[in-house]
Amino acid sequence: MQHPLLHNRKTLLFVLAIGNTVAFATWQVLLNNFSVERVGFTGEEIGILQSLREVPGFLAFTAILIMIYIRQQTFAILALLTLGVGTAITAFYPTALWLYFSTVIMSIGFHYLETLHSSLSLQWLSKEEAPKVLGQLLSARAFCNLIVLGGLYIYLMYFPANYAVIYSLAGGTAIVIGLFCWSSIPHFEDRVVQRKELFLRKQYWLYYVLTFLAGARRQIFVVFAGFLLVEKFGFPIENVVLLTLVNASLTFWLAPKVGRLIAYIGERRALTLEYVGLFIIFVSYAFVDSIAIAVVLYLLDHLFFAMAIAIKTYFQKIADPADIAATSSISFTINHIAAVVLPVLLGFVWVINHSAVFLVGAAIALASLLLSQLIPDHPKPSFETRLMDRPIV
Repeated sequence: MQHPLLHNRKTLLFVLAIGNTVAFATWQVLLNNFSVERVGFTGEEIGILQSLREVPGFLAFTAILIMIYIRQQTFAILALLTLGVGTAITAFYPTALWLYFSTVIMSIGFHYLETLHSSLSLQWLSKEEAPKVLGQLLSARAFCNLIVLGGLYIYLMYFPANYAVIYSLAGGTAIVIGLFCWSSIPHFEDRVVQRKELFLRKQYWLYYVLTFLAGARRQIFVVFAGFLLVEKFGFPIENVVLLTLVNASLTFWLAPKVGRLIAYIGERRALTLEYVGLFIIFVSYAFVDSIAIAVVLYLLDHLFFAMAIAIKTYFQKIADPADIAATSSISFTINHIAAVVLPVLLGFVWVINHSAVFLVGAAIALASLLLSQLIPDHPKPSFETRLMDRPIV
């Protein structure tokens, strides 16, 4: 007889999040050191790699087309298995072409899984519980980070980095978790039948724009903040892992509180806090010459990612429930429009002047701050922005 927890939709959301984290967190934390030490990458090549990584995110809108033939839950598990395979093969051959190839495989699984996980979360969670549970999901990912990267840090204290073994173990674990989800968790029926076509709704325009800007600024952090520590300050791999562990500890503690804060103060005020903080952080990144300050900025920057829950819960409040799957797919594509272009362009800028890269991030944070002020105190369908005089009854 199956445990009652296995019949809970939230259990699947947490297990998928854990499988995702095991594979992707390992892939990401080792990437800069692996690419520099073993493959000989510079800022130019890392920009190309990161742009290739984001192409599947740009194509995330195709998820809704695949859902015509495959149910969302099944699709999410297949995406986790693909992520595991792409991670496992990352370090088989330390060449640029192989790293580009394995990154694309990993990224296809990762981005489809992120799209479907977001869609299922907004469909399965009530509007009242969504901020809290989304915060708990972030916390679970952070706890998983602690376990995985804590073990990795201890390993690196005593042994030289064997990238092929580490990547194979991380990817293999994600594959095992995916097979468990397939065989042991029942397939749940959809509560609301989702529209299976692509569309853009004019009433969701603010959500689309905030999502686009969030994708642009996230790329600057993901691609260049860690690379700054490795290239400019010579950060060794064990310190990169330790820094990620500190991030995970802070997120594990803070994310549930952020979820409750968003539920209490509302999406507009939460995003205002985020974007003011990010503007200050990016300006500071541009001129930092102290490794200690750079580390503090990196930690603070990462913590603000939890506030992005507010964009999702804002959309949940204004959306037609039948639009969630399709709009989640489209929003991931919107999120990655800048992500496909920016790493390559800013990779070339980086070679000339790395400060300019972070000043672009500051400009994006400022634009996001101004637009977030249009979110109403109580957003809902027919009252999506403050530009409207009153809700339409």
